Parts: sequence; structure tokens; C-alpha cells
Amino acid sequence: MERQHGDAAKGTGLLTRIERALGTGTAVYLPGNGWIRLTLPLDDGGPAPVTVDVIADTRRAPQGIAYLLPGGGLNFAADFFTPGGPDDHNLAHALRRRGLLVVGVTPREDAASAADITADWGLAAHRRDLARVVDALDSVLRLPYQYAGHSAGAALALDAASHDTSQRLRRVVALDTTGPYTGDLALRAADTRDAYATQLAQGVHIVDPGLTAVIAKAVADPDGVSAAPWPPDPTRRFTHAGLAHFALIRTAALPGPANWIYARGHSAGSYTFGTTPDEDRFGLTHTPLATWHAATAALGSGLLPTALMRDLAAVWAGDGSTYRIAWDRIRAEVAWVNTELGRGDHPHGAELIRASGNDRVAFRVVPGYGHGDAVWGTEAAKDVWSLF
Repeated sequence: MERQHGDAAKGTGLLTRIERALGTGTAVYLPGNGWIRLTLPLDDGGPAPVTVDVIADTRRAPQGIAYLLPGGGLNFAADFFTPGGPDDHNLAHALRRRGLLVVGVTPREDAASAADITADWGLAAHRRDLARVVDALDSVLRLPYQYAGHSAGAALALDAASHDTSQRLRRVVALDTTGPYTGDLALRAADTRDAYATQLAQGVHIVDPGLTAVIAKAVADPDGVSAAPWPPDPTRRFTHAGLAHFALIRTAALPGPANWIYARGHSAGSYTFGTTPDEDRFGLTHTPLATWHAATAALGSGLLPTALMRDLAAVWAGDGSTYRIAWDRIRAEVAWVNTELGRGDHPHGAELIRASGNDRVAFRVVPGYGHGDAVWGTEAAKDVWSLF
């Protein structure tokens, strides 16, 4: 076991107990200012490990646990521990300051190669991996806990809550995700489900969003010429910076089976075409490009299992035969916060939970925010996190 110790004996003692409960793996301890972090890839014999990150306050004992579940293709560090820096301005530290032990559960695909990922890595497999972590910690800590997820992680949080009968599960935070659509959008979601099912039948087990490379090039060589056609004149090409900003701001306009689920995009901002690609004008409103770069640079594989995308699309479509979240079995309090420009105002999932007799359900939409702004925006603590 490799440890990096500071003067954080209190936090280290708690994390040592957690490490022992979780089982084998090579642990790394990192001390901070009033906190300590444990990172432990779980060695369970699988082709790639689930990785658990625990952030403990060194000044006080936790009053509860927040299990943080990252979005598709992301990991704990990228989604919830970014941005870093001396101010610790990220969601993990915000929850730590509320007296919670923060436990990030990064799915196996982050540490996997493309060859590792199979047709079995759907939503149910992710839920079972999460349950093993929760059961291990609950056996030694016996603290009240909540599931808090972003995007695909929020769908996982809701699914986990529908299977979790523990009295210690108190809350679910669903951050910018979608339950079943209604009307024409449900039909479109069914088409998306079918597209991913076809890919699986053809042996295509991974989806690579490709955003990491696009943002890296925008930072390293902003004025360079990308390979992507420029919409006003497809014979020309975006600059690297232009492409990254267009992809973040106007995600819904990009090709791909699932980009339509965004009302507009990953990040709020403006994009105005010039007479040439070099003359395009663009900017991000809430999340600087440097933060997007820090987040994507923290990723492992960045891959998404096709099986996970199929199951998520089935949830969007309300297709209970392929995959269904048991909305009627979610008994914990639910705080569901969407963004206007991200997943938008689609409350049907929250309505299904409420219709089953759970009246502790709140659904809100944050105006002017994009999908990633909900976790990385410079004012997200005030505008978004204060709502849960």
C-alpha cells in the first residue's frame, strides 16, 4: 500500500477503516487543507477495476455519506473534483463542508481498454458494482447516506435507489438527467435505443464521445485547422478552438444518435460565424475552457459502454422490456435539478416517482445553464448546488 501522509491523522484513521472494508487494491492517500483523499482501485479479478475515491474532513467526523456517481465517460476526479486549486471549488468539497463523507464511485470503463468492455456492461452491471461498495461501507460506518449523480450517474442513482431498501438511504440527487420522455421524444428515444442495440448486435461495444481530443487541440493549437467541416461552407474547416466551442455550445446540432437529448449543449455560451472560420466569434458563459480541459485531462479511457447507452435510451423511451427504472419503488427524498440548455424541462420521471405516493420529490430547472455547467460553472455553488 502506497500512502502520502500529512498531518491528517483523524481522517487517515477513518480512511484506513474504509480501505479495509473495501478489500484489496493499491491505495493512495493524498492530504489537503483540512481534508484527506483516499483513491482505491478495487481488485476484484475483473478486467478493469471500479475505483473508489473518498474525501474525508480532518476537522470533524462525518454526519452522513454522499455517494457521487459521475456522468457517462467521466470519472470522479473529472466530474466532481474539478476544478481544483487552493479554493477547492468543486462539488466534492462543497458536500464535504456540509459534514458529509464524500465517496466517489468511478465505473470500470474509466480504467478499461476498448477490448475489456463487453455487451454485459449495461446499467444493471453498474448498479451491482455500486451496491457492493455501498454494502461494504455500510457494514462498518452505519451512517445515513445519499446517492448523488450527474447525467448517466444520475440515472444510476435513481436506479440504485429503486433497489435499495435500507432505512439509511435518505436522499437521491439527480443532476441534469432524463427520465422517460413523452410524445414524439419518446419515439425518438426508441430510435436511439434501436441504434445502440444494432451496434451491440454488430459487436460494437464502445462509444467514444471524442470530446477530450477536441478540447486538447483547442488548448494546444487554437488557430490550427481541424478536420471538421464548417457549417457555412462545408469545403472549409473549423479552427480547433472554434470546433471545441461549437461542440460544447451547440451539442444538439452535432451528428450522433444521442446528441439530440440536449436542449442546446454541454455549456452555455455564444457562437457567431464569421466570413471565414478564423473570424468566428465565440465564448463560454459559465465554465471556462480551461476547466473543461482540466476535467477531460483527468479522464482515463473516456469510453462509454454501448450497453449502458442502450439501457439509458430505453429509460428515455419508457421501454420497460429492455430496461426500466422502478420509479414506484423510490421511497427516498428526491432532489432533481436539470439545466435549461442541457437536459431541459422534462419532469416525467419525477412525476412518476410522485405518482407512486412519494411526495418528497422536487424537480427544478436552472435557467441559462448547460449540461456541464451544473458541476463546473464558476457560480454553480450559488445557482445549482444550493438547490439540493
